[in-house]
Amino acid sequence: MPDFAITNAALFTVNASDEVIPRGTLLVQGGHITALGPVESVSVPPGVEIIDAEGMALLPGLVDCHSHSSLMRGVTENMQLMDWLPWYQLEHRAMTEEFAYHSARLCYLEALKSGTTCVMDMFRFMHRCVDAAADVGLRVNLAPYVADAPGKDFFASREENRALIHSHHESQGGRIRVWMGLEHLFYCTEEAYRDALRCQRDYGVGIHTHACEQKEEDAAVLAHFGRRSIAQLDHYGILGEHTLIAHCVWLNDEEIRRLADTGTSIAHCPISNAKLASGVARVPAMLAAGITVGLGTDGPVCNNSLSLFEEMKFASLIQKATGLDATALPAAQMLRMATLDGARALGLGDEIGSLEVGKKADLLLLDVTQPNLAPVDIDHRGGNLLWNLVFAAGTQNVSAVWVDGRQLIRDGQATRVSEASLVQEVQHQGLELFRQCRAISHLRSSML
Repeated sequence: MPDFAITNAALFTVNASDEVIPRGTLLVQGGHITALGPVESVSVPPGVEIIDAEGMALLPGLVDCHSHSSLMRGVTENMQLMDWLPWYQLEHRAMTEEFAYHSARLCYLEALKSGTTCVMDMFRFMHRCVDAAADVGLRVNLAPYVADAPGKDFFASREENRALIHSHHESQGGRIRVWMGLEHLFYCTEEAYRDALRCQRDYGVGIHTHACEQKEEDAAVLAHFGRRSIAQLDHYGILGEHTLIAHCVWLNDEEIRRLADTGTSIAHCPISNAKLASGVARVPAMLAAGITVGLGTDGPVCNNSLSLFEEMKFASLIQKATGLDATALPAAQMLRMATLDGARALGLGDEIGSLEVGKKADLLLLDVTQPNLAPVDIDHRGGNLLWNLVFAAGTQNVSAVWVDGRQLIRDGQATRVSEASLVQEVQHQGLELFRQCRAISHLRSSML
């Protein structure tokens, strides 16, 4: 991969001191950041390509800690979670390897064009998701949708998950990481959790699951298991530094302390939680307890959008509104959650998530000359641009994206795939998936 330097950009490092360099240069060699600082302090070796980023802001690539690839955008609407789930499951009953491949290609492209460089994807037929990641170039963590409880055989199996670890973990130059993916307490047997722990021990992989998404769900868990969700997961032994739990909307104080004590991370999905009327997670309390909290989109099927810019803004505003506290989750905190904290939640904090020497060059270049970010007044603390990156910026500002130093977005367009051809293929596949889901729905209704 070619070496290059980006110069004259405002560098938002998201390092330990949240350093902002109003006019800086960042040097990439061998896919890693080898130098950065004020323009006058960084020497660019002869022959290295220089990218003049005047009027641009350079950030670490955004990290989506919880998503589900899907073609079912805008189909299951106006439903609360427990009503929504049976309709969502139609997609998985109809899912094929080909549908999975096109779902992942679409979602990975949308993520990249939104400035996201790393995604945690929980989906089906994930060996085809690996193919999609290779096409588009995204860094992807794969957690197969494992469910082994009776009646849930249309999800992934534990054997599939283990095979994916053997075949694809740390493939594509380390950009692909495989996790043990457990759908939910009601979908997985106790043996599935035990098996996940064995794989974690044997292969050093993480565990990803859902919990405490809706109040009624947690009440049902208590009635069935005699324990609330976090206590039941703790009973199974999966809480820990290599476990990431999505949602966690309905945590009490004791559960927050327990997650903090075990080092368990949380993927916060505010827009999905609002859209499915699940509630508002206690993020300020989680952060105060020391829990690592990243942001997740939860995928297009229950969000409609894969933009982490939208997640940053909404996550902050919903806490301000519900807590009647205008100081809740300020811009610097939100940017950190969307970058370095997300990377830490995925066990990648030493590799990506901030602009620091030695880290992989997962980079996001934003055009700050667009009307939605003007005027710009930047200083060493970020100035008004820091706030506008969270509360005003959007996918329209994404100019360039790199993963491992490979440029995947140039002038807002993908470099590795034809966007028009990809969307045309997805249009055909999506309509066919809709048709098959409707057929399954009618068949099941006639059997009732």
